[in-house]
Amino acid sequence: MSDQSTPYQPPKIWKWEGQDGSKFASTNRPVAGATHEKALPVGHHPLQLYSLGTPNGVKITILLEELLASGHLEADYDAWLIRISDGDQFGSGFVAINPNSKIPALVDHSVSPPLRVFESGSILLYLADKFQAFIPQDLHGRTECLNWLFWQVGSAPYVGGGFGHFYAYAC
Repeated sequence: MSDQSTPYQPPKIWKWEGQDGSKFASTNRPVAGATHEKALPVGHHPLQLYSLGTPNGVKITILLEELLASGHLEADYDAWLIRISDGDQFGSGFVAINPNSKIPALVDHSVSPPLRVFESGSILLYLADKFQAFIPQDLHGRTECLNWLFWQVGSAPYVGGGFGHFYAYAC
């Protein structure tokens, strides 16, 4: 603990001292890159979703199900559970898809080479563009739709689930 009269000086070389003991401390480690070797499973469908039922994770599942329900059979996918409390997001296979080690992440095997897509807003936009669905194509409609998409990516989590996470677990 530092003296209140001495201003804080960040160290020249920062070292993580380990977990603070809170329930979700291991899910938001301040490290980059894989911490262990772990290949990801790949199913039989072109789209492979690696996620968890969090507010960000479920957005992609909802869109994929809406695409299927509206007749886009090429949107069939395999969903794989990434247990963030177990550190699955720091496995080498997942980090190769998303270097930020955050869910959700998607791999599209219908293109060659397979294409990785990460961050919920990027995945939503990718799928909408790929299947030409749920985003208007006219300039005004598309812009209005994207205004709301980027609002929900950047702001909505703090109003809903993100606030709860940071208030209860990450403090």
